[in-house]
Amino acid sequence: MDLFAALCLVLVIEGLLPFLSPRNWRETMLRLARFSDGQLRTVGLIAIVLGLLGYWLAVALGS
Repeated sequence: MDLFAALCLVLVIEGLLPFLSPRNWRETMLRLARFSDGQLRTVGLIAIVLGLLGYWLAVALGS
C-alpha cells in the first residue's frame, strides 16, 4: 500500500508543472526531446541517484 501511495504522489508531482505553467513545461519537454540517448540516460541516472539519496535521508532521519 505504501508503494501505491508513493506512486500516487509521483503523479501529483508530475502533474504540477504542466498544470501551473503549461507553456514552460512544453518548451522544456521539446528541449528534452532533442537530447541524445546518452544525455537522456545521464538525466535519468541523476534522477535515480537523487531519488535514492532523498529516500535514504528520509529513512535515516525518520528513525
